Amino acid sequence: MSDLTKLKREFANSSDFLIALGDQKRQNIIIALMDPKIIYRGLQVTDLMDVTGLSRPAVSHHLKILKDVRLVDYRREGTKNFYYLSHEGKEINKLKELLNHVTEVIKCNRQL
Repeated sequence: MSDLTKLKREFANSSDFLIALGDQKRQNIIIALMDPKIIYRGLQVTDLMDVTGLSRPAVSHHLKILKDVRLVDYRREGTKNFYYLSHEGKEINKLKELLNHVTEVIKCNRQL
């Protein structure tokens, strides 16, 4: 399989994750969830509304996209949901691998 064919496949396999990361509102949610003071306890939708300035439906929509790519997960305490960054790094590792392959192809092409 050629390097470019492999890259096309890797881009296709990572496209949902890249789309999830590419939105500034989702980036703000991710950054809020990285706060060392809350990283282990998580944040509720209302907390994320305060941090991002988004409405409840908008925060919920963005959380769904982040959950779908397994970057965010939640735990339930009674009637409250606490959202946190997932420790599953499968998608992040796929993205790292893709970027490494892009770098390799660029280096090889420069040497031609």
